Amino acid sequence: MCIRDRQKGIDLFEAVLPEMLRDQDARCVVLGTGEPPYTAAMRALAEEWPDRLAFIEAYDDRMSHRILAGSDLFVIPSRYEPCGLTQLYALRYGTVPVVRQTGGLADSIQHFDPATGEGNGSVFEDANADGLRWGLTTALDWYRDPDAWSRLVANGMSADFSWHHQAPQYEKLYRTLAGK
Repeated sequence: MCIRDRQKGIDLFEAVLPEMLRDQDARCVVLGTGEPPYTAAMRALAEEWPDRLAFIEAYDDRMSHRILAGSDLFVIPSRYEPCGLTQLYALRYGTVPVVRQTGGLADSIQHFDPATGEGNGSVFEDANADGLRWGLTTALDWYRDPDAWSRLVANGMSADFSWHHQAPQYEKLYRTLAGK
């Protein structure tokens, strides 16, 4: 998680994390660097919950991929996100993204519907603690349903965001805009 500024939603995560650790039997790893108030808050939470929260204050791309590959959920509560790649990495690793509906996150993550089996993550709308809480709780409810969870993970891992798949969509849009 990027904890450098409010744009990435670290304050939302900080607001709901104690409740998730207490009420949801959740465990969490936070890797990142950032502004002193946010890193201090993460250190304090890690000290309060040493068996449930690991905070690694570093920038380490290799470690971030290892954490993603070994996680069930990946939280991206950004207030805005022009593109974003981490949600795509998460999908490939079979890690379910919990994202705010904005920018590139909204373009790549579709809220899962257990009734239809469609979707590849948990998407929440409001950029506040209640929105994130809903997104996390919803994803944790799916986790408790092995059939739904297996389908959700498989959907994410089979998602195709390659240029082979995307280029025809751009070409179609270009032709429409060019009037051809």
